[in-house]
Amino acid sequence: MAGLPDRDKLLKNFSRCANWEEKYLYIIELGQRLPPLCAQAHNPQNIIQGCQSQVWITLSRGDDGVIHLQGDSDAAIVKGLIAVVFILYHQMTAQDIAAFDVRPWFEKMSLAQHLTPSRTQGLEAMIRAIRARAAEFAYT
Repeated sequence: MAGLPDRDKLLKNFSRCANWEEKYLYIIELGQRLPPLCAQAHNPQNIIQGCQSQVWITLSRGDDGVIHLQGDSDAAIVKGLIAVVFILYHQMTAQDIAAFDVRPWFEKMSLAQHLTPSRTQGLEAMIRAIRARAAEFAYT
């Protein structure tokens, strides 16, 4: 995630966009900065159910307990939303992810009211899946 900003910089950059067209372009740019997801990870076990687009997310836990997220989508704006979610969960343990509510960050960005209902549902599906998969690490 070296190419992605931290949470505060994300919010700052987002607020600098003059209008929603610029914000969408910024979200797409963030998606382009995600490291590529290997071909083997594009499998049914990693698909996020509830997304209109194809979304694949993988989680792994480092020796330090930090959860590492990787993901991809066949839709540019959705891939950008994946990047936003990954920025918000960056450097967190499974317990941190369970305790952290990303929704206030979406409100600060006015994100939810500018997404279509299907994208909002997909975003919620991603969050639920990440939290559920991270919880599996909390008990191992």
